Amino acid sequence: MDTMTVAWAVLIVVFLIIEGATAGLTSIWFAAGALTALAVTFLGGPVWLQIVLFIAVSVVTLILTRPLAKKFVNKKIQPTNADKVIGGTATVTERIDNVAGIGAVSVGGRIWTARSATGEIIEEGTLTEIKSIEGVKLLVVPQKAAQTAEKNN
Repeated sequence: MDTMTVAWAVLIVVFLIIEGATAGLTSIWFAAGALTALAVTFLGGPVWLQIVLFIAVSVVTLILTRPLAKKFVNKKIQPTNADKVIGGTATVTERIDNVAGIGAVSVGGRIWTARSATGEIIEEGTLTEIKSIEGVKLLVVPQKAAQTAEKNN
């Protein structure tokens, strides 16, 4: 067994170990390139051809399959129904005070931690409009303030 056969076999194993150790597709393309170079080694091809084919196959498989792989692997965005509450109405169930770090609202029978989008204190029982979501907190404004802001725009 010559040196290049061992080198390509070791590279295939290394790339496959890296691939197995990561959550997404990261090195499978290079394993394909190394496999191609190993095949050329068995056919008696020169070292320069092995290296050129390793690079070419790795790049071509990366270009052709990466967009497809990204579509199905590593989906970090988890769609939720939470965004549907934005623009809706919420009732303050616990006084909202950003400085004190307190506040809660009820939306559709569910209680959410809430903060004032404007920084003002909003008393319990106030109807609010949901402006956005930050993490697990709703950012709200009193409905009268929301209506006044809309009229001014």
